[in-house]
Amino acid sequence: MTNQKPTATSRLKQDYMRLKRDPVPYITAEPLPSNILEWHYVIHGPEDSPYHGGYYHGTLLFTKEFPFKPPSIYMITPNGRFKTNKRLCLSISDFHPDTWNPAWSVATILTGESLMPGWPLKSR
Repeated sequence: MTNQKPTATSRLKQDYMRLKRDPVPYITAEPLPSNILEWHYVIHGPEDSPYHGGYYHGTLLFTKEFPFKPPSIYMITPNGRFKTNKRLCLSISDFHPDTWNPAWSVATILTGESLMPGWPLKSR
């Protein structure tokens, strides 16, 4: 019997360590201490954007099949771009599993969301 950790847990721990070493600009993200499959992130509105001064909270919900299946992505804070508490329809989310790439990391997901047209970092 081996002591291997499930792939999702192992991969998410690696992604977390990478994010700590090389954070995504204007975004902070961490898993819940009690559940590595649930992450909370905050996008900080850049100074030179219409979102300046704003803090936009969202969640990433991973399944045990990550990285082979994409996460659900939610925006919690009202922001004028995405509906709150609804799964976001993004190519990097479980809304479009056919476009998912298992090589994508949590940083890739956060970067992809923040660069959506009309959203904080794309508005710069």
